[in-house]
Amino acid sequence: MTSTETLENPNSPDPATLTESPGPAAPDGSPVMLALHQTALGGPEVLQLTELPRPAPGPGEILVAVHAAGLNPTDYKHRALSIFLPPPPLTLGWDVSGTVVETGFGVTLFRPGDEVFGMLPYPYGAGSHAEYVTGPTRAFAAKPAGIDHVQAAALPLAALTAWQALVDTAGLRAGQRVLIHAAAGGVGHLAVQIAKERGAHVTGTASAPKHDFLRELGADACIDHRSEDFADTEERYDVVLDALGGDTATRSVGVLRPGGVLVSLLPGAADTRAAAQKAKVRAVNLLVEHDQAGMRAVAELVERGTLRAHVSGTFPLAEGARAHVLGETGRTTGKLVITVR
Repeated sequence: MTSTETLENPNSPDPATLTESPGPAAPDGSPVMLALHQTALGGPEVLQLTELPRPAPGPGEILVAVHAAGLNPTDYKHRALSIFLPPPPLTLGWDVSGTVVETGFGVTLFRPGDEVFGMLPYPYGAGSHAEYVTGPTRAFAAKPAGIDHVQAAALPLAALTAWQALVDTAGLRAGQRVLIHAAAGGVGHLAVQIAKERGAHVTGTASAPKHDFLRELGADACIDHRSEDFADTEERYDVVLDALGGDTATRSVGVLRPGGVLVSLLPGAADTRAAAQKAKVRAVNLLVEHDQAGMRAVAELVERGTLRAHVSGTFPLAEGARAHVLGETGRTTGKLVITVR
């Protein structure tokens, strides 16, 4: 299920030296790193490969040498707009897979040399689009041994979002029916697999050329959002996962059976809540949280072979702006990943 455009960075250091070499340093001797950094809001052109001070782990934190970092729609939005984060300068990126280089005071779960993956605390913990990043120990889990860092980096934010929506929030159970909007996207294609693993009947919306992909993931039914109206049906669902927001959220209320749950990842129309109350369904907005228990659950699914990220392209750190251009088309299947080393 993975097709990867691999573009290697010839300037990346050898991972075997990460815990042995002090690396580059500023004139005053302090360690530095390269990061995909921005000093202004705007289009992909504001992203520049910049030398920055290398962070040091504080109490309860680990310093990770980043091997790969996933891209998500929230990266594109925060690059262009001041949403949750303070104004630039800033380095984006929440997904990370890499090797522990150093541990802060009180850390007992990991040691230098351990391979980890995780999601930095959303939204204020961004910074993984760099050679090194620090984060709370419990934002990470051990990387599954059966996948590489590119695969691992594609999972955290999208898989946690799907898990927290379907399992933690909706309590999806075997035999229930779920509708997943944008089912071939980053969150959607992982949600299809998680829902199938839970024993649910899964319907996904996507353009017709992506329906074979969805069926390979296990989807039971597909709706072409370009030519079919998902609401024009007698089908009733127990859960709807909405990654589109706006009017889609409000119209999704009408395909839920009483007692059903609508989990939206973006704000819906103003009357979504009123429509939900009238239909006697629950409508909530989900903002993903870093979660070690969730990461361990994701890792377990990966190790069992029931969850795998589809990576449609990889870009070296220096070409991160090009990844943003592609991602903003909204036509990417699965995930894009930035490779660092």
